Amino acid sequence: MATPVTLESMLDAVEQIAPILRKHAAEAEERRRLSDAAAAAMKEAGLYRMWVPRAYGGLELDPMLGNRVLEQVARIDSAAAWNLALSVGGPLMLAFFEEKAAAEIYENGDVLTAGTFFPTLDAVPVDGGFRVGGRMPFGSGSHHCQWFIATAHVMENGKAREDGKGKPQMYFVWVPRSDIEIIDHWDTMGMRGTGSHDVAIRDAFVPRHRAAPVIAPENRSSLPKGFEGPLYRSTVWPAVSALASVATGIARAAIDELVALATKKTPNYMPAPLRERSSAQTQVALAEAKLGAARAYFYEALREAFESGIAGRFIDLPQKCKVQLAAVNAAAAAAETVDLVHAAAGSSGIRREHPFERHFRDVHVITQHAYISAARYESVGKPLFGLESDWGFLEF
Repeated sequence: MATPVTLESMLDAVEQIAPILRKHAAEAEERRRLSDAAAAAMKEAGLYRMWVPRAYGGLELDPMLGNRVLEQVARIDSAAAWNLALSVGGPLMLAFFEEKAAAEIYENGDVLTAGTFFPTLDAVPVDGGFRVGGRMPFGSGSHHCQWFIATAHVMENGKAREDGKGKPQMYFVWVPRSDIEIIDHWDTMGMRGTGSHDVAIRDAFVPRHRAAPVIAPENRSSLPKGFEGPLYRSTVWPAVSALASVATGIARAAIDELVALATKKTPNYMPAPLRERSSAQTQVALAEAKLGAARAYFYEALREAFESGIAGRFIDLPQKCKVQLAAVNAAAAAAETVDLVHAAAGSSGIRREHPFERHFRDVHVITQHAYISAARYESVGKPLFGLESDWGFLEF
């Protein structure tokens, strides 16, 4: 009998590879891409299989457990967690495709995926499928993936074909790693080790079974074999929200490291250790409360959506809005938490010998990602007022 997968077993798997992740974190920062050793360690630990269906050798974890794992990895290395978060979202997208696509992608067992959705590629219809091409930024994890997912507009006579609502017809498309070119274009303040370079696809053939119209799964007659479970009734939302878990993991690490620092540091020009200063005591308490409150709301939103899946229902618009809002709030709270820690740490916060400066850089870069940026408050506020949102993910 196989050993059951639990939160404790998954966190133990992360702990087992922690020395490898720590050892290669600086290398990733310098090279501006995740190290081969870190990717290999996470694969060996089974982390990339978190949201792969059991039918294809995956763990099919619930969204709450998966996000706890991502947080734990982020406490060790933010770049590794980010690449993991983007990769584990790929299997969720296969619920939009016919069964043949998943069978092809997983025919050789455990695989790593990557992808980016904006801007869209051009897909020109040809016999048996499409010819696809274009260039996209933020291709996190592309160096280690075997398959890459993107979005594409179907083009006819140089123009995007419209759907029944007067909008450009959009497809998800999968291409093998051999069809993508990584263009060195990732030179940022933070999250440097993620290797989120631009990706180009040049006139690649995508057979019909590896192209799927971007429509909500609830509008389809059924889900493909292997994707019938409650996880896949949350559609893209575990993947959208997962980026917030990287931010909260960074914030957790920052608090822990401040507590460790405060036991031994006496600030310059001050007679008492850092832990005895009222300002530091207040800052660490505020940091704990802010992070804890944001995480509670975040996991509540994920749990409610997953419970709908257990009941056989797809995530609905109010639940999508809540998950989106909770993810944005969690990322913002994580950044505010790190700011509190950074202020309390004093000059230790700016020295590269300490981890605080990297936490500061990384968490603020994360808050700029479109999935969880402050712009999404408006995107959620519109449907709360009964207006149509500008955020396309709320449609599926």
